[in-house]
Amino acid sequence: MPSAALAQNAGPPLAQPPAAADDARPDAAPEAKAAGAADKPSSEPDRAKRLDALFAALKAAPDKESAKGIAERIDIALTPSGSDTADLLMSRAALATEAKDFDLAVQLLDGVLKVSPDHLEAWNKRATVFYLKQDFADALVDLRQVVAREPRHYGAWAGIAIICKEIGDEKRALEAVRQARAIYPYLDEMDDMEKTLSISVEGRPI
Repeated sequence: MPSAALAQNAGPPLAQPPAAADDARPDAAPEAKAAGAADKPSSEPDRAKRLDALFAALKAAPDKESAKGIAERIDIALTPSGSDTADLLMSRAALATEAKDFDLAVQLLDGVLKVSPDHLEAWNKRATVFYLKQDFADALVDLRQVVAREPRHYGAWAGIAIICKEIGDEKRALEAVRQARAIYPYLDEMDDMEKTLSISVEGRPI
């Protein structure tokens, strides 16, 4: 879940973050059952190598502009699902979210996750929709599903940080901020939050 989306749609706090992520919700969209023949072959080893190189470059980026360009390439690399059915449902979910039909968006994203349980962007987008629905507990569960599958997903760590800060769990928020910035040092929106949280959690330096 992009931190910008959370910041722009701040809501009331949510419950204690769960230690482990739950399974995908059962109410999957009907279209998901049409999967199978539509799935595309995956070149997962090549994709993994590409992501490894991009994340290494992101961490070593010499300046903010270079880092931003690399981060955009990472976002693109993380998006493909390898399934025509999942791609169609993702497109419909995006339209439903734009129309503020959040229940439909969740149903469609449920369908994506039934077809492609490791679809990072589906977990991430469903977290955003849950957040917009003010279902903060489920938003956190989905963000933790993202980082369980891709621990370098700085956007999900940033989302976890923002939600944990809102619920008053500043220690976990600080941990998540530092996770995000360790992966993406030039993640600007996390800079001020880390400074504020470090003072609150650890006190001012002597």
